Amino acid sequence: MSSGPAGQDARSSVQPITARSRRMILRTRDGVPIEAAYDPGPGPAGGPVIVVAHGFTGDLERPHVRRAAGVFAQGAAVVTFSFRGHGRSGGRSTVGDREVLDLVAAVEWARSLGHEQVVTVGFSMGGSVVLRHAALHRGRTEARSDAVVAVSAPARWYYRGTAPMRRLHWLVTRPAGRLVGRFGLRTRIHPHEWDPVPLSPVESVPLIAPTPLLIVHGDRDPYFPLDHPRMLGAAASGGAELWLETGMGHAEHAADDALLARIGDWATASWTTATAE
Repeated sequence: MSSGPAGQDARSSVQPITARSRRMILRTRDGVPIEAAYDPGPGPAGGPVIVVAHGFTGDLERPHVRRAAGVFAQGAAVVTFSFRGHGRSGGRSTVGDREVLDLVAAVEWARSLGHEQVVTVGFSMGGSVVLRHAALHRGRTEARSDAVVAVSAPARWYYRGTAPMRRLHWLVTRPAGRLVGRFGLRTRIHPHEWDPVPLSPVESVPLIAPTPLLIVHGDRDPYFPLDHPRMLGAAASGGAELWLETGMGHAEHAADDALLARIGDWATASWTTATAE
């Protein structure tokens, strides 16, 4: 769901993080190797860490993912990783289903590095994953998220109401589309349909409270119109913040540095609030 620039393609003056980055191959609970990277950020040891969940056809090396990570790293430690079927990770993409296990591995790694507060920030497909992950991994487990941000996330599965989403469904469901995904977009897609169908994002949201939740969406998103973030916000019954961004398109490509910095500030503020309580 980030198969190319959508809406405005944001630019950045922030330098991507590379020099202090630590690389690791994680192993998911179903045995898939996941490439991941860590930047300690400027804060104290044990401070907040932001785990970035990229969109469909992204990976941790994509420029728009590195740019987002670079902005977040100005205020917090950052973990980036490539979902299964993307980049140098193993396996094949299930487009939001078993990707929850990839996020679990990344969150657990972040905690193993000494971070007590983990904020998950997901874009598009990654936004649906952070919502389902927060609903499924609550309580005092090492896999939990302490705050959640979903950017440009869908509210419901199988949405085909826009031309970009109809193209994406062709990419995922047709053999020719999967070949385009593999060789044109460097994304290996699983050929089988979901069985069972996973909990949808809008079904996940009511299960997240009292974990802080931020929903961010652009009013020029060509993939998911504004009824998606509004459905997610309504499902939270007042337990979420909703930012509708004027002029913003879709996901990482369209989130400019100023918006990313605001998201980073919200993430670190949620940590400050939690430690004060």
